Amino acid sequence: MTNTPDTVDRHIARWQPVVPDLDVDIEGAVTRMIRLTRHLRTVKERVLVDLDLPAHEYDTLHALAGRRGRAAPSDLAADLAMAPASITARVDALLRRGFVRRIPSTVDRRRVDVELTEEGHAAWRGAMDIQGAEERRLLGALTPTERRQLSDLLRQVLLVAERPPGDQPSGSPDKQ
Repeated sequence: MTNTPDTVDRHIARWQPVVPDLDVDIEGAVTRMIRLTRHLRTVKERVLVDLDLPAHEYDTLHALAGRRGRAAPSDLAADLAMAPASITARVDALLRRGFVRRIPSTVDRRRVDVELTEEGHAAWRGAMDIQGAEERRLLGALTPTERRQLSDLLRQVLLVAERPPGDQPSGSPDKQ
C-alpha cells in the first residue's frame, strides 16, 4: 500500500472545498476507474494505429478469436451488437486483407461461416499481446492476492451496475 498522492488525490483536494459533503472514497474510486479505462483505451488505440488495424476490424477479429476462430456472420453480429447485414462489409474488408476466409458451415450447408486465417490470428494476437503487457504492467503494482481482491470487489460493483435501478436483491441492504 502506498501513500504517494496521485492526480486523483489532487483532484479531490480541489473539489472538497467546493463540495463539502463529497465522499472522497467514492470520488477517488470512480475517478481512478475512469482514468485507468481512458489510459487503457488510449493504449489500445495507439497499438491499433501502429499495427494498421482499424478498431472495427480488431473488434471483429477479437469476436472471431473468442469463438475459436470460426463463426457464422449472425453470431459475429450478435457478439458485436450489430445488425447482421452490417457484418458483411467488415468480413469483406478482412477477407481482402487475408485475415479471414469464408467456408461452408459444418452444421448448415446453406450457410457460410467466417474463419480466421493464420494472418488474421497473428494480427489479433499481436494487438492482444501489446495490450496485455500494459495491463500486466499496471496491475503488477499489486500482489496476486490484491489483484484477486480488486477483481472480486469490482465484480460486486459491476453486478449492481448490471441490475436495473431499484432492483436490489432481498436481504442485501446498502453497505455502510
